[in-house]
Amino acid sequence: MTGQPRLDQILGYLKNHNLVTVDQLVTVLSASPATVRRDLIKLDREGVICRMHGGVTLNRFIPSQPTTYEKNQRNLAEKQAIAFEAAGFVTAGDTVVLDAGTTMYELARQLSHLPLRVITTDLHIALFLSGFKQIEVTIIGGRIDDSSQSCIGEHGRKLLRSINPQLAFVSCNSWSLEKGITTPTEEKAGLKQDLLANAQRRVLLADSSKYGSWSLFRVCPLPSLTDIVTDCRHRPEMMPALDHQPFQVIYASLG
Repeated sequence: MTGQPRLDQILGYLKNHNLVTVDQLVTVLSASPATVRRDLIKLDREGVICRMHGGVTLNRFIPSQPTTYEKNQRNLAEKQAIAFEAAGFVTAGDTVVLDAGTTMYELARQLSHLPLRVITTDLHIALFLSGFKQIEVTIIGGRIDDSSQSCIGEHGRKLLRSINPQLAFVSCNSWSLEKGITTPTEEKAGLKQDLLANAQRRVLLADSSKYGSWSLFRVCPLPSLTDIVTDCRHRPEMMPALDHQPFQVIYASLG
């Protein structure tokens, strides 16, 4: 196989696999490692793929924020498993900051039996937890982002910069070891930075489908976190790079 047909086969294989290695492509294409590497260099220069620890993936740039409705339809089992693991970080009496998002809402459900002080950006989480008398709920306030039904803007950022919580849980639509946590808007990136800034424990909750994708604005590098809770569906070759970092990684089981 030569030229464009081989490149097309590489792209077709990448569409069905989150991350692939040169050795895998050598087997699939029946080509030499040198040929595969030349093809990958060409695709990388064209912006079609991204090189990562352990292999290559399609360029998974996310230009805009998905809506809450869209996120509700995706990976519910993974989100529930991640929330269950993350709830184990929290003890009675803690002050906890919860970012916006559907995984965070599942975490809020897991925490509803505890006496806590919860500060959140998310309208749905604030309304849900306000029904439990032992939980003191603060919503950061400010302008409402209609895609995520959460608060954004300087009013809420000032509040986040003024607190020193035991735990801050942050969500994202894209993350990777190379690019860190990223988000489509500068405003969201700044808010998430303030959400994490003063917490004793800084925890990312993100399922494996978001790994390797990226957006324009960087929130933080992964090593600035203390913990990451994700699911167990990462490809095996991706895990060693994550596991040999200063943060703890927990892979939630799906049963």
